[in-house]
Amino acid sequence: MRTEPHVNTTAAAVRNLGILAHVDAGKTTVTERILFATGAIHKRGEVHDGTTVTDYDPQERDRGITIFAAAVSCAWDGHRVNLIDTPGHVDFADEVERSLRVLDGAVAVFDAVAGVEPQSESVWRQADRHGVPRIAFVNKLDRAGADLDTAVGSIRERLGAVPLVVQLPVGREDGFTGVVDLLRMRALIWGAGAGAGDGSYEELPVPGPLLEEARRRRRLLEETVAGLHAEALEEFCAGDGLGEGTLVRALRELTLAGDGVVVLCGSAYRNRGIEPLLDAVVAYLPAPGDMPPVRERAADPAEPLAALAFKVTATATGRLTYLRVYAGTLRKGDSVLDPATGRTERVGRILRVQADRHEEREEAVAGDIVAVVGLKSARAGTSLCAPEAPLLLEPPVVADPVVSVAVEAGRGTDTGRLASALARLAEEDPSLVVRTDAETGQTVLSGLGELHLEVAVEKVRRLHGVEVVVGRPRVSYRETVVRGVTGFVYRHVKQDGGAGQFAHVVLDVEPLGEPGFEFRSAVTGGRVPQEYARAVEAGCRDALAEGPLGGHPVTGVRVVLTDGATHSKDSSEMAFRAAGRFALRDALRACGAELLEPVAEVTVTVPDDGVGAVLGDLAARRGRVTGSAGQSGTTVVTATVPLAELFGYASRLRGRTQGRGAFTSRPAGLAPVPAGVAATLTAR
Repeated sequence: MRTEPHVNTTAAAVRNLGILAHVDAGKTTVTERILFATGAIHKRGEVHDGTTVTDYDPQERDRGITIFAAAVSCAWDGHRVNLIDTPGHVDFADEVERSLRVLDGAVAVFDAVAGVEPQSESVWRQADRHGVPRIAFVNKLDRAGADLDTAVGSIRERLGAVPLVVQLPVGREDGFTGVVDLLRMRALIWGAGAGAGDGSYEELPVPGPLLEEARRRRRLLEETVAGLHAEALEEFCAGDGLGEGTLVRALRELTLAGDGVVVLCGSAYRNRGIEPLLDAVVAYLPAPGDMPPVRERAADPAEPLAALAFKVTATATGRLTYLRVYAGTLRKGDSVLDPATGRTERVGRILRVQADRHEEREEAVAGDIVAVVGLKSARAGTSLCAPEAPLLLEPPVVADPVVSVAVEAGRGTDTGRLASALARLAEEDPSLVVRTDAETGQTVLSGLGELHLEVAVEKVRRLHGVEVVVGRPRVSYRETVVRGVTGFVYRHVKQDGGAGQFAHVVLDVEPLGEPGFEFRSAVTGGRVPQEYARAVEAGCRDALAEGPLGGHPVTGVRVVLTDGATHSKDSSEMAFRAAGRFALRDALRACGAELLEPVAEVTVTVPDDGVGAVLGDLAARRGRVTGSAGQSGTTVVTATVPLAELFGYASRLRGRTQGRGAFTSRPAGLAPVPAGVAATLTAR
């Protein structure tokens, strides 16, 4: 274990990174070992004991998984490392999305046996969308069946990345004891002497039996880097290989550009490989100043303040708002502006966060991730800036809910408390939506999956002491058009005394071919002024809230305003908005429409003797098998299954496989509902 008494406070010495992985790949253990190696904690916690720093919520400890993104901070080699341990379960992907929005880099953790898993791929694609540079850590090399080359191959094939492997394992499976550093051609061996188990290692010459293989892999690394990096290619062609300095510089530049992924390996549980991983974080991942300026405002403490709130939590001591400071300096007592609302609030306290513990600070500067106390109206996605220099930042994208349950208080006297608790939940987690069903009057809670809603309801019970009665889960259907209409005419005329309303519109409605909505005006000659065309678009968006089949939201539609007419006195934006709404409502009824349902890509791992039962059950759930592969006595089946058919699947799978089967799922978009099933649903 190594500690650093001095930490450089400049932005160049800061690393803001997330730990990304599929559930059970070991990312929380990696985070725990990083905290231990850096001296931030002095006793290692374990996930199975419920003693890790970042999985501090009672539900996380009970379930043994990460549910809420947790921020921690530590120091390594004179650098401040701000870490966010993100959830690996698909139901909590929105926590990952909000974290990636404010991070500069990431460590992607992969299981050395399983390689790239479904949620590994999902979080990788999320990081791609945000342009977050990554390095990879292949974990659990001490497990039976672990193989670095197979895991690296899955990174190359499934993620389309260029892996740049900088280490060679020493020993296999239970005999894994260390790695060969291919840049310095030295062996790092853990547990070979005093201090075994505490992360101490010895640096030794490369073992003789591995020397030839290490040289071969070093040469392969040099060739791969030279093929991607101009300066490295020049040196490679001019001499015999690449020097260590050139190689390190090229690896960093390739990482920052997203052209390559540095791959390291180890066993976090056994505390092997963590120190080289930290060295790689400092060497290859970006500092805040390496990232493009945010809206032309550089990561400089002297710039006007620009910050983004990405998480809000309610604690026993008050409301915490987590911020990423992109530019400027934030001091205790400062007033900050929300440019979207024009509201100004005062920062009461600034805290450096260590999961559920906090250290008070006087200020935060560009590059910092901190929590503040005192903001009452800021939400996840709120921009905060200096009042004299407004700047609106792009908020994180919030996923649409796909599963809903009806909830009500177990006791009539708790109805008000339940409403308050649900409002607070939705404030903390934007992917949770609370609404009242217009037909039944029931309170409906919607989220990203069955487990997401289970956790939310349990949080209400534990933190607010409200007994909750929960209905059967329901999925969120959508409607779309498969056959459009052209030249659909609608005339909106209303005379009831005083100024009237007049709007005449002609619409073409057609399938868009993908989820979403597109509107454009093709009117010429000023027959419908631009401000009225915008009102028609607003009215069309109003109409998309309820489709003709079952009142579900409509998606995948393109609307073109082709013609129209106005009245010199009675036309107004209000009239054209009403015309747009009623015109599209009637046009959708004239179109050929179909019902869409959310589907999931399911990966089922089952013993060979249970494959038949699993395939039959998937078929009964309207699943479409897309592939299967054998893997040492087990079969991995992939299928696309309607989300509505997956409720309770975990229990059914355990029953059909005597507890030996397991599955994971991830969203796979929307798919048409078969006619027979759609008829049943729309008749309800």
